[in-house]
Amino acid sequence: MKGIWYTLLEAMTRMLGSWFFAVVSKSIAAGYFLFSKNVRESRRFYGLLYPEKNRFYHSLCTFLQYQNFTTIHYDRFLDNHGKKTVFQSEGWEKMEAVVDKKGAILLMSHLGNWEIAAAILQQQEDKLKLLLYMGTKEKEGVEGVQKERLQDSGVKIIGVERDGGSPFDAVEGIRFLQDGGLVSMTGDILWRGDQRNLQVDFLGGKANIPEAPYVFALVSGAPIFCFFSYRTGKNSYRFSFSDPIYINTVQRKDRKQVIQAAAQQYADLLETQLRAHPLEWYHFDRFIL
Repeated sequence: MKGIWYTLLEAMTRMLGSWFFAVVSKSIAAGYFLFSKNVRESRRFYGLLYPEKNRFYHSLCTFLQYQNFTTIHYDRFLDNHGKKTVFQSEGWEKMEAVVDKKGAILLMSHLGNWEIAAAILQQQEDKLKLLLYMGTKEKEGVEGVQKERLQDSGVKIIGVERDGGSPFDAVEGIRFLQDGGLVSMTGDILWRGDQRNLQVDFLGGKANIPEAPYVFALVSGAPIFCFFSYRTGKNSYRFSFSDPIYINTVQRKDRKQVIQAAAQQYADLLETQLRAHPLEWYHFDRFIL
């Protein structure tokens, strides 16, 4: 759905009711399930997650994955039109203890609805300074609408271009951390072929993840919090923050090993959360090599 069609869908929903949004979005998702080339990758992914199950089960998981993805847009619509999102938070106090002092890195994943979580965090904490690095793909179409609304809520956004970002973007993020801000970065997607990455063990295979969050932590001294947001019902969520991951200043020869260990710690947390919420995995490109 492009921005103009999403705006039209919102207008029709306001006239007909939220059921119209749900029906249309689920129908579109069914179409993607039938015709998208990415469906094959989702089937492969669920085959790795459930090797003991048959192909029909992997296809069923894929269908439900695509259907569940529509709830991101549905709940976003409800929140933007008067039905405020309710949530429970687990571990927020851990991050609150360090934000405003040395800052923190919020490592988000495409597991659950991290977009609505970012907006809610900003709304709940008036003094919270939140900077979000967002890939340009996620700013197109419907995501462009969400980007504008995130900015309206007070979230600062830096776009990560496919053909390379500016070094000043990284400097701005480090300064934001040093000022006690919260910098949100994606932990499970590489936006460019030449992007520096780390290889981790995941689901019995290997996966490449961005190196940037761990370099930011090393340079700034700020801790990393792995963040997950899960849907518990209609416009209802549970937010979970991990224990802080610190990358202490070490000798240059040991940096690679320390950063690798922190990246594997994130990958292990992600795998544990994935096994608990397998149908909220919204990563449609190849992740496991």
